[in-house]
Amino acid sequence: MVRKVISYTLLGITLLGIASHWMVTHTNLNPTLKRGLPIDSFNGVYVYYNGGTSQSSGRNVIDGYNVGIRYQCVEFVKRYYYLHYHHHMPDTYGNAKDFFDKKLSSGSLNTARGLFQYKNRDQVRPQKGDLLVFDSYIFNPYGHVAIVSNVTDKNIEIIQQNPGPWGRSRTNIELETCL
Repeated sequence: MVRKVISYTLLGITLLGIASHWMVTHTNLNPTLKRGLPIDSFNGVYVYYNGGTSQSSGRNVIDGYNVGIRYQCVEFVKRYYYLHYHHHMPDTYGNAKDFFDKKLSSGSLNTARGLFQYKNRDQVRPQKGDLLVFDSYIFNPYGHVAIVSNVTDKNIEIIQQNPGPWGRSRTNIELETCL
């Protein structure tokens, strides 16, 4: 009898955890902001609020070019590169983690993105406008991608879309962790 109670309790906790994770990532828990609201901009390109990190609002296509699922991090990065640099990424699909090809050596051309990529701690300082790609992990299988919006001697500032319901569109990262 005790084993049954423990088994059902563990099952209940597991199901509650899964349901809670789904709710946090698929709904807007921040009542002060509405999805699609411009919350920041970089060089005239807006960052939009998304709410839960897994929410989506359909595909955004500009002049026939697929920039991604609305309000996701990839959509902002591709829209920024298209509008600011007039850059079409050859592979218009993929998740944030796919913006960095682990098989390439540092300084190589990533042909899927049409951009050169560098590994952290490679003694190449990030520059304004560079992409910063975060790998996937257990709670985020897609990764994350942001744009370097400022560089100082000690920090880089990134601008990002879809950091979560209470995440900030801009945040600073110590440069030591990047080099």
